[in-house]
Amino acid sequence: MSGHSKFANIKHKKEKNDAKRGKIFTVIGREIAVAVKEGGPDPNNNSKLRDVIAKAKANNMPNDTIDRGIKKAAGNVDAVNYVSCTYEGYGPSGTAIIVEALTDNKNRTASNVRNAFTKGNGNVGTTGCVSYMFDQKGQILVDKEEYEADADEFMMLALDAGAEDFIEEEDSYEILTGPEDFSAVREALEKEGVPMVQAEVTMIPQNYVALSGEEDKKMFARIMDLLDEDDDVQNVYHNVEEE
Repeated sequence: MSGHSKFANIKHKKEKNDAKRGKIFTVIGREIAVAVKEGGPDPNNNSKLRDVIAKAKANNMPNDTIDRGIKKAAGNVDAVNYVSCTYEGYGPSGTAIIVEALTDNKNRTASNVRNAFTKGNGNVGTTGCVSYMFDQKGQILVDKEEYEADADEFMMLALDAGAEDFIEEEDSYEILTGPEDFSAVREALEKEGVPMVQAEVTMIPQNYVALSGEEDKKMFARIMDLLDEDDDVQNVYHNVEEE
């Protein structure tokens, strides 16, 4: 795990996302709506909503936008019903891609996802065809520039809170948890004032694949761009080693 700097990728993604802030807020807004519908509008009694709020803050979503989203979801009985769906498939050179979506029209989303794969010389596969290559983990990333701490003390704090693993990179700390322990670990670190660049349950590939050919790189980028443009798509996970 530790030869691969996730933080560099996160920073790169954040820079890209700064130009697409509307898309990020749409994604998180849907997650807020689903969390409120499932567990109510009070974050004190809804751990899923607490996690989404933490994700919103890590992405610089303003507090009033978060509050508006919660109130809208809580007060609108006719709100759109989003259903979650997951697609798995292969990109160039047999690379593995998982797409998570929240949608009000599964046919539209399935068509758009299939189209993205096809245009990038990939194909959608059956459920389970690539997910076995990933581990579901809670992942918390902390920028060393934002948090000056003794690494050993910070590691003990994370492990005592229930983390499975603590990885020190050159520019960041990565904390991994089991999915069921993520909320408790995140909240424990939050109480200690730890600023988080990213905090969410994610799919981490067991092995990374490097794309060597320029055409493969171009086609993979095409798939990623098309999925990124689709408002129904919430998360995309893959095992490509990003440069």
